[in-house]
Amino acid sequence: MAQAAIAYNRLELLQIADSVAREKSIDRKIVIQAMEDAIQKAAKSRYGAENDIRCIIDTKTGETKLTRVLTVVETVENDSTEVNLADAQKRKSEAKLGDMIVETLPPLDFGRVAAQNAKQVIVQKVREAERDRQFVEYKDRVGEIANGTVKRAEYGNVIVDLGRGEGIIRRDEMIPRENVRLGDRVRAYIYSVERTQRGPQIFLSRAKPEFMAKLFAQEVPEIYDGIVQIKSVARDPGSRAKIAVISKDSSIDPVGACVGMRGQRVQAVVAELQGEKVDIIQWKPDAAEFIVNALAPAEVSKVVLDEDTNRIEVVVPESQLSLAIGRRGQNVRLASQLTGWDIDILTEQEESERRQKEFASRSGLFMEALDVDEYIAQLLATEGFETIEEVAFVDPGEVARIEGFNDEFAAELQSRAKDYLERIETDRDNKRKSLGVVDDMAKIPGVTTAVMVALGENDVKSVEDFADCATDDLIGWIEPKKDKETPAVRHKGFLAGFEISRQEAEEMIMQARVIAGWITADDLAKMKADAAAAAEAKAEADAAAAAAASANA
Repeated sequence: MAQAAIAYNRLELLQIADSVAREKSIDRKIVIQAMEDAIQKAAKSRYGAENDIRCIIDTKTGETKLTRVLTVVETVENDSTEVNLADAQKRKSEAKLGDMIVETLPPLDFGRVAAQNAKQVIVQKVREAERDRQFVEYKDRVGEIANGTVKRAEYGNVIVDLGRGEGIIRRDEMIPRENVRLGDRVRAYIYSVERTQRGPQIFLSRAKPEFMAKLFAQEVPEIYDGIVQIKSVARDPGSRAKIAVISKDSSIDPVGACVGMRGQRVQAVVAELQGEKVDIIQWKPDAAEFIVNALAPAEVSKVVLDEDTNRIEVVVPESQLSLAIGRRGQNVRLASQLTGWDIDILTEQEESERRQKEFASRSGLFMEALDVDEYIAQLLATEGFETIEEVAFVDPGEVARIEGFNDEFAAELQSRAKDYLERIETDRDNKRKSLGVVDDMAKIPGVTTAVMVALGENDVKSVEDFADCATDDLIGWIEPKKDKETPAVRHKGFLAGFEISRQEAEEMIMQARVIAGWITADDLAKMKADAAAAAEAKAEADAAAAAAASANA
């Protein structure tokens, strides 16, 4: 190819350019540019690299034109690229300072070394253009399924020929225990395209949840058309998966649409996933109902949601416990991934024992704090009182209405409760002082004496210390799971147990910074306004995107 390119046959030069452009799927202009750069490099080696030599190939005739460019200057410092005004006007009478004088050079007779260098330039330029074409083409296909042929295997990784590029399926992105051989046709999900020194790297996956979602979109016309929507997917590749779907048309059953006539649609997906069992679940806006569906086929007796911590307790009959948990915890793990909630499974007996333990604990607290017998304490616990604060500050009529109580007894109980709380507050204040927590900490909204004690035990003793805290320091954080077998780790914050939300913790820290003089109240107001505006803009953008997606569907 290159030898013909440097042979100077004009028609053959253009034919070669056309052939390379078609073969490599790159622009013909890029090939012509590579040839011009090659000839230019060869000419510089012939006439001197210090010269400004340029090459132009006529894209219609194939004629090659070599020129040397000189700049008109007053005083020549480099005679290879500059010419004085007098000499320039001899060649071009109207020349003036700053103009460019173009000299035509004779055709170049390539030597062996020059030809080899020219070939290398052309090959390099074409290779770079091919890589750029591959990157541009495949970066726009991220999120799609690609079809290819297994080209080779390297250290457990599978190299796939995609026709106009090569993709790689890493070992951990393959379905476990799946064997592929040279020449096998495979489908995989394009999840990343990156530039590297060796060219674009196209990363494929057969293990990601998105791969299964795309397979369903290919098999189920209702999903492709946007009538049925996939809300979430959870997979244990090669073993089991759960997919949550919802229908925009009330007349279409989303689960039935995904299963297909006699299970044909879901079976096509299962076959592609090497027999992976797929549970298709109808998505519900109500979190409790959705989680119950996600735990299928187990039957659930009761659920208790804790929205602050995004946890849910699920109570199941003893006979359903193993089914709800699944082999090696698979069912509950997938349900948790699908719903985004941390799920705790309890049997009815375990839940009953826990309730009894909590009841006994509350009764004991009332007996000690209010100096009453077990019967009175149990009556208060039975009526739903959980803390001494509730007894002390609830409307007196709520206590007096308890069977066997009257107004006088209710007043006495509330008096005892307030006395107990005052003693506790005094003890806490003394402890706070012994820990060295300053009085000014009480100026921070939401900081009670109990909170100051907890902060002091964690070496937060001044307003400045508090202002320097991060939100995670106060309420804790979750360390993501490192792999599928290792669960996420929850780290407790300084104020664990105080039921302070992330937003409340952020507000407390910002108020501390105002009190400490780090920022002004006006600064804080502006930050809040900017955050509100950003949130509103994001909501509008999300709404516009959803409307556009709906219109396209």
